[in-house]
Amino acid sequence: MAEIGKINHIEVVKEVDFGIYLDGGDLGEILMPKRYIPEGTKPEDTIDAFIYLDSEDRLVATTEKPLAMVEEFALLEVVSVTPVGAFLNWGLPKDLFVPFREQRQPMEEGKKYLVYVYLDTNSKRIAASSKIEHYLDNIPVDYDIDEDVDLIIVNETDLGYNAIIDNSHLGVIFKNEVFQPLNPGDKIQGYIKKIRTDGKIDLCLQKAGYEKISSFADKIISELEKAKGFLSLTDKSTPEEIYKIFKFSKKNFKAAIGALYKKRMIALEENGIRLLISE
Repeated sequence: MAEIGKINHIEVVKEVDFGIYLDGGDLGEILMPKRYIPEGTKPEDTIDAFIYLDSEDRLVATTEKPLAMVEEFALLEVVSVTPVGAFLNWGLPKDLFVPFREQRQPMEEGKKYLVYVYLDTNSKRIAASSKIEHYLDNIPVDYDIDEDVDLIIVNETDLGYNAIIDNSHLGVIFKNEVFQPLNPGDKIQGYIKKIRTDGKIDLCLQKAGYEKISSFADKIISELEKAKGFLSLTDKSTPEEIYKIFKFSKKNFKAAIGALYKKRMIALEENGIRLLISE
């Protein structure tokens, strides 16, 4: 059965002057207006279509992709505020509704908010909520240490940054382990660092462990070659200076140059590192 608020791989039932009808299963036949139809589409073909309710609350299909689908989080801009709630731009002709009861604080036009997109099961309308904590941690934590995960930055705190993990849980990236600009709504890859006894999750932006050393070492060699064999970076350089060149942490930089030094591939000089060319 086709799902409202998601992209469906769905069969074309028939063609009419103003579009095509798709087989929505229990939802019935769903119109895709002519302007969205891929060229050459005909009955019995299957196409990818996003399904939602139009401004007249009729089911409609489109090949346009919204900025967020049902059960996803996204940073979206308020385009209008009305007596019934706020409306967000989510990349489709009909704006996304946020009821007042689902606003953490009164929303203001022109500002962006991190929201969760959900389907109202009674009305079949797609809506959003800025009370994101209500939609997190509803399933048990089941991650492995060093597992790679998709993150969405929520906000900055005194400790660091809160981040949504795989659209399911909330974790924290500690400030002393961040060497790049992070802003609410940023989507980045991260890793599970630690799962605490109370279920809270610590995150990091670079995978720990020996298996990553070789890739960091390769990056150092590559940058040395670009710099004609010398870089004015040492283990005394700041984390920011190291991240600017290599895009990884000072801890990983020190481990990688240690490995390269042991292999006699680099020399550690007072004011930098030098590539040793084997004859």
